[in-house]
Amino acid sequence: MSLRDFPQYLMETLKCLSSLHKYVVVFMFLTAVSKGSACQAPSSPECFRRKADETVYLCEWSMNTTESDVTFVLYIDKEKIRNIKQTWSQVNEEKLIKNRSVDIWVEARAGNSSCTSPRRSVVLGDTVKYAAPRNISMSWLKNNLSLRWRAEEAHPALAEIQFRRNDDPAESWEKRTTHTTSYTYNATVENLLKDSAYKVKIRHRSTHARNPLWSGWSFVTVPAELEQKPEVTMAIQLLNGTRKVTLTWKPMPHAAAASGVNYNLNDTQSSHGCHCQGNRYPQNTSENRHTTHVSFSAVNISVIAKNAAGYSPTAIVQIPAEVATDLKICDKTLLNETLNKTTCLELYELQDGDSMPENVITLTGRKKNKNKAKQIRKNIKNYVRYLYFEHRCNGGKPQTVKMCIFYKKEGVPSKKPQDLISFSETHTSVNLSWKAIPFADQKGYLTHYRLCSVTISSQDVSKACFNISASLMKYRLENLAPGAKYNISLAGMTRVGEGPEATVMINTLPEKPVNVWWSLGLLFLFFFMTTVCTCIFKRIKSKVLPPVPTPVIPDFIPYQPESQELLERKEEVHELTLHQLLPEGKSVPEDAEETDVLTGEWDSGTDEDVENKRGDSRMSGGSSDQSLDPSSTDEALRISREGEMADLEQVDNEIAMLIYRNGLVFDVKTDSP
Repeated sequence: MSLRDFPQYLMETLKCLSSLHKYVVVFMFLTAVSKGSACQAPSSPECFRRKADETVYLCEWSMNTTESDVTFVLYIDKEKIRNIKQTWSQVNEEKLIKNRSVDIWVEARAGNSSCTSPRRSVVLGDTVKYAAPRNISMSWLKNNLSLRWRAEEAHPALAEIQFRRNDDPAESWEKRTTHTTSYTYNATVENLLKDSAYKVKIRHRSTHARNPLWSGWSFVTVPAELEQKPEVTMAIQLLNGTRKVTLTWKPMPHAAAASGVNYNLNDTQSSHGCHCQGNRYPQNTSENRHTTHVSFSAVNISVIAKNAAGYSPTAIVQIPAEVATDLKICDKTLLNETLNKTTCLELYELQDGDSMPENVITLTGRKKNKNKAKQIRKNIKNYVRYLYFEHRCNGGKPQTVKMCIFYKKEGVPSKKPQDLISFSETHTSVNLSWKAIPFADQKGYLTHYRLCSVTISSQDVSKACFNISASLMKYRLENLAPGAKYNISLAGMTRVGEGPEATVMINTLPEKPVNVWWSLGLLFLFFFMTTVCTCIFKRIKSKVLPPVPTPVIPDFIPYQPESQELLERKEEVHELTLHQLLPEGKSVPEDAEETDVLTGEWDSGTDEDVENKRGDSRMSGGSSDQSLDPSSTDEALRISREGEMADLEQVDNEIAMLIYRNGLVFDVKTDSP
């Protein structure tokens, strides 16, 4: 009965069994049989050397199993190697036949089952298989990717490179095969994009072995090239002789940071040996922020981004020296003293306007070579201006405790102040400007300038000198004589003496008489302003205090009517009867009465006073003894009429007068006849 028919036979047997114990025994037996029949054969083994000159062979195979107690037996021709727990084994060449073909295979054993791999015939001495590429480095040259890794042998190898874009896993692999160079294997993949990231896998094999095998794959991520330097910003905070510097920079592009980016920082203080233990450079960080402490001297901090493909351009942050505005000459230094390990001296050879000097002399207590320290002290030059710094480490941070101007030896300035000029001359003053003496030509600490003015005249020559601050480059010279000629000189002064003079000739403006036209203009302006002010004052006065008007009596010319008819036509005459008083016993004739009536009608427009006067005149004009004949009546009427005309004239003159009552003026005019 075959193994294939066994389950059917077993099922027929089970029908005859009735006890539960027999079922359990059969079930365990079936489980054991199923396990034995599930053994999968391992792959055919490969036996090789890593290099052609090695004496140890490595045999490798693979097997898909989940069992943990699998053991292998390796067969190389008649040689048998037992109890192998892993899927590889090393064999010394003494046990093997190298120069002819041999059969190799592997037997896997798991419990009571076993399975065997296919057999392979191979000449072991001709077979070489390199290890997978190791220590792979990469760089970009334009759009060409250069890959380098450690060489397995001293001769070139054949390399297979496959790549695809890093951000597209579904993209198919592109294959390139190339020969490497000797010693260090170097392969170039052309026509890629340097601003993109790639997934790359590499394998290689020997070109000298008769039966070379491909090595295993090595996988790497190639980031994009770092084309731009980091964009660094700086914030400085002054703290008791030290400066807290915080540097921040933007992250690199995503493609350039595909495999990670690190940043390398370095500073010039550390390179000069003037640093504290807690502030030593270079430093590496993967962050986008860095905080450090520096002294008051000038410092350069460099920031470089680094990824697997190379370095970015260097970003240099220049931190100028924190120089006090009122620097004085050094009174005492430690140049000739023995320094301890926490003290550092720096001397900057100053140039004009140079806050980042190139020539820096550094002395520290860490220098063990005393002769070298003496040589450094000898390098300090005479007549050269130095900025002296004295630093100490305080709590692991550099702290500047002294800063001053230092001269090893002083002299007088070798040059005069530059470009001395005069401008804006007036009658008694002039403006002067000049450029400072360069530091290299001062030869000492410039304490002040000496300014002198000499009057050049046929009558008198006088000289006046005074000192001005060494920090000034402009000055206004005053108290000069009008219309005079001066010789102005300016020289720099050090503690040793006076340097060369810079001179300039000036002429002050002469005094001029007062301009006549200017005087006339001022006079006209005075009268004009006086007139305007007077008008304004009168207008204000008339508004606030109005004047009391003076009555005005115009000249009156009486108007005589041409005829009695016009007068009668103009006036409204009411009937008036005039009676002449006569003595008792006398009668009045009728014509006289009519005449009196007419006379009364004409005189009706007069007032009561005039009428009384007229009556009086009539009374006085006649006597009681007079008779009333026509001639006497006419005479009486004439006399009465003349008196009435005189009275009317007087009344008209009074009416024509202005009447002033209660502060009001009325202009009363008589009606024309």
